[in-house]
Order: sequence, then structure tokens, then C-alpha cells
Amino acid sequence: MTATTQDVQEPRPGEPGEPWKSGKPGQPGKRARLRSRRTVAVLACGSLATAGIAGAAAGPLSLRSAQAASHREAPQISGQPEYDTTDVYAYQSPDKPDTTTLTVNWWPFAEPAGGPNFYKFATDAQYDVHVDSDGDGQGDLIYRWTFKDNYRSGDTFLYNTGQVTSLDDKDLNFYQTYDIDLLRLKDQKVVSSTKVADNLIAAPSNVGKASMPDYQKLRDQAVRPVAGGAKSFAGQADDPFFLDLRAFDLLYGGDLSEVGRDTLAGYNVQSVALQVPTSTLRQSAAQPVIGVWSTTQRKNASGGWSQVSRMANPLVNELVVPVKDKDRFNASAPWNDAQFLKYVTDPELARLIEKIYGIKAPALPRKDLVQAFLTGVPKLNQPPNVRPAEALRLNTSVQPTDQPKRLGVLDGDNAGYPNGRRLTDDVVDISLQVVEGELVGQKNDLGDAVDANDRAFGKTFPYLALPTSGSEGPLAKKSGGDSTNGSGQGSTNQSARLQTGLRPQDSGTGDDDTVLIASASAGAAGLVLVGVGLLWLRANRRSRAGR
Repeated sequence: MTATTQDVQEPRPGEPGEPWKSGKPGQPGKRARLRSRRTVAVLACGSLATAGIAGAAAGPLSLRSAQAASHREAPQISGQPEYDTTDVYAYQSPDKPDTTTLTVNWWPFAEPAGGPNFYKFATDAQYDVHVDSDGDGQGDLIYRWTFKDNYRSGDTFLYNTGQVTSLDDKDLNFYQTYDIDLLRLKDQKVVSSTKVADNLIAAPSNVGKASMPDYQKLRDQAVRPVAGGAKSFAGQADDPFFLDLRAFDLLYGGDLSEVGRDTLAGYNVQSVALQVPTSTLRQSAAQPVIGVWSTTQRKNASGGWSQVSRMANPLVNELVVPVKDKDRFNASAPWNDAQFLKYVTDPELARLIEKIYGIKAPALPRKDLVQAFLTGVPKLNQPPNVRPAEALRLNTSVQPTDQPKRLGVLDGDNAGYPNGRRLTDDVVDISLQVVEGELVGQKNDLGDAVDANDRAFGKTFPYLALPTSGSEGPLAKKSGGDSTNGSGQGSTNQSARLQTGLRPQDSGTGDDDTVLIASASAGAAGLVLVGVGLLWLRANRRSRAGR
């Protein structure tokens, strides 16, 4: 197999913005305005994504660094979930710092109970992770996953014919196997190909507790050593991206009445993860910065391959690129991103926030976003002689921390986003704050009130949380639409706190007590109303009987 070659378009020179600021982003005096700022934050997130695209356009790299994820982000890919890349992660392994973990997810909003044909990787796809080791916006390495379907029996509709206790259990009727190939490129042409993994079994969908009573065991068996001192995992996982997606309902209801709920809670994705010795990925210890992005190719009618999805930084295509260019963005390459530059330097989201919530957008053109999302940050993750492009940039010499901060670099944690992306990084809040001018002195405390994933991540590779099982279903449905987020707070309580200008961590137990008292009062009132209704019905029946 060969990689598709494309002409490289020379980028415009990158224009550095203000230096990346470290330290706490919030200003106590601005708490009273948090409600409008929160809403703006959501808009800013879109703005940031847009800014990222624009920045990417400035050079060969695509400016996706500014966004959070890519769930159903473009018209064509929204109907092809097996090929729809949702998120890309790249970070130094916390328990093995001499290695780098690369994780990519597909198939957004996978309902756990979606049988009898549960979730899988496409067999007519090439799932690629590109690594640029010299900052020129072109991949030097490609890790390529390809999958194959396997059925033990075609005479049943069942995914599993009994209880599954191991990956090779004969009761697992359907399973997938996969290969990983490492392609080395020069001038965008493949010069060598090495088999990294051959015929490994992917972890199945988590059908339910009766079918798979010990899913952790299946997950553990799906983690395998592969060539080159690496580890591999492929299979279903909990969607690690956390945010409130209801921004699309007129920006959280138009008045922040819809905010604070992790709308991805309880849904799963199809994941691949690879833990690789860092020395394999980078050019040298003297140049430790790598750029990472993912693409998905689908076999076309002529027998060739068509790129249908591309992803690096979160939310770029989703919130930055307008509808007319979304499919084109998915089919393009980072070194041709100059065509999208205008969406980054003049992001729509920032203008919307200013119009609706009165929060003034930073001055144009947004040179600060070019640095944040296209070239990398000087003295942090900007490679020498960088060519601007949209890629997730990671300085592999920055050691991981035992206590990661969700705001990453904005909070002084240089091992986090936008220096790569960890599972725990709150990329929505980070992106919103940057879009609204954090890098040019406009301090703000924007966010969507969803600060952590609904499920705890693991301490060892592949670190992803176990998928929700079919016997559980999404948390949003279990709780009637009022799911809890990573802070353990329900969306109703979150919304009330946001409207008073308070973040969840700013409130003590008093708020919870008030909510409990209010709930009890409402319940009592309900019982009274029911009692009155029954008395009225009984009296009405007696009156009719006496006629």
C-alpha cells in the first residue's frame, strides 16, 4: 500500500503573536459577569476553532489545535460514523515517560445498546496517524491500521452466542482483527513499510453485564506488545471527550439555561492507541517537537483511496470552518491549509459572542491564534524553521506530571494542551479563553461548566475508560436528561450556579442543601396537588351518580 502524494503549497510566513501566558486565568473581580462570559465561552470555543483553521491556512499545517473534537462536523462524514474521526490525543505516557501515547477515536455517539450489529471499524478504510518530526508540515511517519471482520457462525443473528470470558471465546460470534503498518516517507512518498502488528484481536463492543461479566479482562487481553518495543490497543472505549454540545441550540438556549451537562456522557467510540518509544517518533533529542494528525481513507469505486476525514486539534472543522468548506477541509492536507486562513484570522465565533453577549472580540487580524494553533508556541512546542500547519504539536522533552491540571499550559502545566493533548485536558475551556484574547492580555474565565470526564481514566496504557455497557446506556438517558458531569453536579444545579455567576467549585454545600430542600418542597407540593385532584374526581363521580 502506498500513501497518497500531494503537491505542497508554500505557506505564508507565520506571524507570531503574544507569548503564551502561564498562571491562573481567572480574575476574581469578573465573577459577577460569568454568566454572560460562560455563554461567550461556548461561542469563543467555536471562534477559537475558527481561529485555528485560519491559522492553519496561513501555512501547510492545518490549524486544528484550537478545537475540542470533531463529532459529526461535516455534511458528508456525518452519515459515515465508521470513518468519522472524533478526537486525536498525543502525550508523554504518565507511567512510562520515555514513551509517547498516540490515541485516535472514531464513530461518535455510539449508543451502547446498539445491537444486534454492534460497533466496529470499517474494513474498507485505512486509519492513519501521521507524525511530522521536522516541522515542515509533511508526515515523516505514518502508522496505518486496517481491519478485518470475522464470524464464527452465520446461522445466528447474535453478536455473542453465550457468555464471553476471553477474546478467543467461541461464544464471541463476531470479532475483528487488525494489522498495523509503519510507513516511512520522504518528499511525501513512501520509502519503506514495516509490519508493526499482524492479526491482533480488537476488543469487542461491551454488550452488557450478562454477556460480558468481566469486561476489564477483555480490555486487558486486547493490550498487546508489538514490534519496536511498542504496545497496542484497538476496540471500544468510553468517549474521553467531555463538553456541553448544546451550544448549537442558540448558544446554550440563548440564555445559558442549557449548560453544564456532559452531552457525551454514556456514549462510546472506537479507539486505537499506540504507546511508542519516543525516540522512534522524534528527529533527535535536540529537536524533540513532533506534529501529529490523523486521516481516514475509504476505498472508492475505482479501487483507489479517497480521504474522507482529517483531525488534529479539537473542534476546528466543527466550529471554525463554514458549511461550504467542511467537506473540502476533511479531504485536504495540512500543507494546503492556507486556503482556510481567513477563518482563523477573523473567527466567526468571536464576532457572534460580541454581538450576542457584548464581550468585545480581540482586534483583528488574530495573529495570536496563528501561533497558538499553527506554528506552536516559542520555547514550548514550536519546531525550528516551522511551516505553519494544523497539527497537534507535542514537545516530547517535557516530562509528564503526576498531577495534571485541566487547563494545561494556561495554568502553568506545560505537559498539557496545547502542548499535545492529554485525556484530562479541558480543551473547550482552554480554547474559549484563548479565542477571547487570553494570549493578548484579555484575561477571562470562560468555560462550559463541564470540567472532567464522566468516567475515570486508567493509570496504565491505554488509559481510556472502559466503555459503557449495553445494560447501562448513556447517563443522560438514565437520569432523564439531567446527567452528572465530572464534577459530580447535575446539569440543573450547574445551570443555576452559572446564572448566579458561580463556578461549581466556588460553591459550598449550602447550594446543595438548598436544592435538596427545594426538591423536597416540590415533592410535597406535588403530593398535595395529587390529593386535591383525587378528592375532586371522587366528588365529581358522586355528583354524577346522584343525578
